[in-house]
Amino acid sequence: MEPQFAAIDAGYEVKVRESFNRQAVMKTVKATIVAIQPGKVELAFPYQASLTQQHGFIHAGIVSTVLDSACGYAAFSLMPEGAAVLTIEFKINLLSPARGEKFRAIGMVKKAGRSITVTEGELFAHTGNRQKLVATMVGTMMSVYDREGIKN
Repeated sequence: MEPQFAAIDAGYEVKVRESFNRQAVMKTVKATIVAIQPGKVELAFPYQASLTQQHGFIHAGIVSTVLDSACGYAAFSLMPEGAAVLTIEFKINLLSPARGEKFRAIGMVKKAGRSITVTEGELFAHTGNRQKLVATMVGTMMSVYDREGIKN
């Protein structure tokens, strides 16, 4: 059962989208936001040969990057106005080769705190009407305030 959260900042969806749109790496992998709700963000990206490792699977670094963003933005959706988000730790389990036509990453908050938020993420590969879980992540995110060079 997923925890249910309420956003502190009524403009959470706009701030998540604006921050996401500033991420050049998400543009590089052609990731898009599929859904945003308090404590949960879903991203998607298509298969691209330029993102693969030597066997043709999406590279573990790309899997980690997209899951990190999904988890980070899930945490950010619950942070107050004026906060920014930074990842301070994550652990990923690569369960199966990341092969498919498209991929969906879901980030979910497990425990939101004033300064530290714990998240979980899942990456699914999609081929036709089949879906396969290929990776999971547990991440720890930090709320950052008034730090030079960090934009909320």
